[in-house]
Amino acid sequence: MYFLSYFVWTSSAPFLLIMWLVGQQLGLRMGIQIAESLNCSRWGAPSNRGLFEDGDVIIGGLFSLRYMPPAKDYRFTRQPDNKPCTGLQNLPLQYIYAMVFALEEINHSSTLLPSVKLGYHIHDSCALPDWALQAALTLVGGDTVSCKSNPPYQKETGIGTGDQPVPLIIGGSSSITAQILSRLLGPLSVPLVSYTASSPSLSDRQQYPNFFRTMASDIYQARAIAQLAIKFNWTWVGAVVANNDYGLMAVKVFQEAIQGAGICLSFVETLQRENIVSDARRAALAIQASTVKVILIFTWYTDVMELFLQLEKLNVTDRQFLASEAWSTSSDLRKSTFSQKVASGVLGVAIRSSPLPGFENYIRNLNPLLRPNDQFLKEFWEKEFGCSPGSTTAALDSLPRCNGTENLWTVNNLFTDTSQLRVTYNVYLAVYAAANALHSLLSCPDANISPGHNVTCSFTNQIKPRELMEQLRKVNFTTPQGEAFYFQGADITAKYDLVNWQSSPDGEVELVLIGRVDGFELYLNESAIQWSTGSSQVPVSVCSETCPLGTRMASRKGEPICCFDCIPCADGEISNKTGSTQCDRCPSEFWSNTEHSACIPRRLDFLSYNETLGITLTAVAVSGVAVTVAVFAVFLFYRRTPMVRANNSELSFVLLLSLKLCFLCSLVFIGRPSVWSCRFQQAAFGISFVLCVSCLQVKTIVVLAAFRSARPGVEALMKWFGPRQQRGTVCFFTSIQVIICIVWLSLSPPEPKPDFEVAGLQVTLKCAMASLVGFSLVLGYIGLLGCTSLLLAFLARKLPDNFNEAKLITFSMLIFCAVWVAFVPAYVSSPGKYAVAVEIFAILASSYGLLFCIFAPKCFIILLRPEKNTKKHLMAR
Repeated sequence: MYFLSYFVWTSSAPFLLIMWLVGQQLGLRMGIQIAESLNCSRWGAPSNRGLFEDGDVIIGGLFSLRYMPPAKDYRFTRQPDNKPCTGLQNLPLQYIYAMVFALEEINHSSTLLPSVKLGYHIHDSCALPDWALQAALTLVGGDTVSCKSNPPYQKETGIGTGDQPVPLIIGGSSSITAQILSRLLGPLSVPLVSYTASSPSLSDRQQYPNFFRTMASDIYQARAIAQLAIKFNWTWVGAVVANNDYGLMAVKVFQEAIQGAGICLSFVETLQRENIVSDARRAALAIQASTVKVILIFTWYTDVMELFLQLEKLNVTDRQFLASEAWSTSSDLRKSTFSQKVASGVLGVAIRSSPLPGFENYIRNLNPLLRPNDQFLKEFWEKEFGCSPGSTTAALDSLPRCNGTENLWTVNNLFTDTSQLRVTYNVYLAVYAAANALHSLLSCPDANISPGHNVTCSFTNQIKPRELMEQLRKVNFTTPQGEAFYFQGADITAKYDLVNWQSSPDGEVELVLIGRVDGFELYLNESAIQWSTGSSQVPVSVCSETCPLGTRMASRKGEPICCFDCIPCADGEISNKTGSTQCDRCPSEFWSNTEHSACIPRRLDFLSYNETLGITLTAVAVSGVAVTVAVFAVFLFYRRTPMVRANNSELSFVLLLSLKLCFLCSLVFIGRPSVWSCRFQQAAFGISFVLCVSCLQVKTIVVLAAFRSARPGVEALMKWFGPRQQRGTVCFFTSIQVIICIVWLSLSPPEPKPDFEVAGLQVTLKCAMASLVGFSLVLGYIGLLGCTSLLLAFLARKLPDNFNEAKLITFSMLIFCAVWVAFVPAYVSSPGKYAVAVEIFAILASSYGLLFCIFAPKCFIILLRPEKNTKKHLMAR
């Protein structure tokens, strides 16, 4: 496998993978034989631009120290080579010395790897996969020119010869780089421990069995930000993410976490590093056009800087930003003037900060005079102090020699700032994880307790990467800071800080700790947050304002569920909480208030004597009684006149008495219904009208019989139908109704009940018919007698005019029947107490019809035409 690293070197990762696949097909041993038979050499000189320290075991390190790659030559006139990058960065330099600090701390430990010195080979990966690939292959294969050196590992490892190849690499500063390195080193079983790669895909042990990390997966921070959105009820959120696995995976996890929480993404804008200016401009325009007030940003801080610059140009300064760990702690962003203008009160997730005792002194005591072979420190010294340390020639042109008084105690930058060690602490943990795995591999714990058994122990010059990887999977220790550490597959327990950008009195933007995230649990001090508004008032970001009490949400067609209209609840329904999705119907005894926010008891309503309708009906009924009494008095006074005697005065008096009862029974329907009033009103109504109609029917029979007495047999019939029989007939007809009422009211009488079927706050208290059969029999019997009377009166209509009472009865019964036929639909369709009023009106109308149609003509003759009140006139034809 050695020839894969050195034979025909290329900077292309796909080419390396193809070569590896070919090697897999041919077999590792065949590859070694081919390599030994060829006179091969690597392209490019061995790298000397790194940090190296020999030891019993060498740990490899890859860090993105510089950010400016050299220009590539695409003329294809010379062999390709990855030249060194330029542009040294302070913070990655701190990571490098955190690794060196941890290794030196372990080398001085009496408990962890005693008598074993750990060395290091640290290279700059230039934040590019090509450079990282070349450096990684240099580390695992040794840094020699020829491929014909003796292999340092046993042949079955498949690793080529070289000077002290490393069994483990700490590196992979980005998820992309980590994926490429893990796939490349996987066939070699060389563990790769990353301190910043956070892609969830790297947790897949099938694809990346040799990958480990001290950085939590992005799943945790994406879910933590989703929890913040849910907690502060931000239902309308925008997202700006990097157009790579980091950003796209984060927004996917965020969307999964907010499902069912009523939160919607208004837009998702992506940023591509190669087109950052145009992409940032497009994203800024989308933010400006949207009503979203809370923006989630998952991308690198340099991309965020360009986005904020574009937002400043558009004067967008009222948004609340949620930051991922990639930029939440960036001092460059916090110090920029445009960021302070457009991004105040940023709320973000940050890698957990932890102190490293002694690290600040270690950093500030670094001096190239004490480390003459340290190329990284020498380059930093030249950049920071503008002079060349030591006696060597300055790397930069025209740099004077340093006078030796320069030190880092007076320097304040990202390299010397140890107040918040985040990624630095991850590097520290990676070193201790590797050291504990080596300690388990080298300690041989079963040697003393298994005498006579073969116990395989590894020695520092026989360490196999595969065995070290197995120990790394089982590592479980307590850090010097007292923190338990172990791997769960490739991952560790997620731990984040929640930070807030807050303006200090001197105008600076400070990073304030406001909470933490442990796994999926979020702990937050809300009172410590300073929002984008500059106050403690939580910003509002909704597509539609929360529906108030008394309304429900109705989704808008073709829009997200967060955009809705607020529809008032219908009468009888309420919504007693804001943001309700439906209205709840009140129980039958209750009704909604005017705001439709609560159910209140219904108010009982009935036809009372105090209201206009009740007073009117009472006056009409009393008037009817008065008129009936007046007619009764007239008939009583003129009882011996032919007009009164000719019309069966006894039945006339009974008829007037029954009409008086009909008028009076209507008064029972007015007022608050009670048990006895409900029973009495129906009985009084039914019996009074049967008595009235019975009198009319008997009178009609008498008139009909009287004028047909000339026929044979009729005279004998009249003898048997005298006054006594007439009274008996009326009593018989009436007694049938009395029996019907007694049976009905005994078995299932009407009871006062509220009519909850009618909508409204006021519910009518009425006499509910428990048995419609009984009520139907009462009305049916009255109708039967009325129709019979109408038929008999119709048969007697052609009798002599001067004495033809049948015509009056016919007309009165027509009115009676018409009123009660019209009563049925009017009663059924009338709501509440108006149904009672309709029944009273029918009673009064039919009573007045009978009174006036029968007695008004007679009273007219008696009082105003006395000359016609003679027997001669009445007998005339």
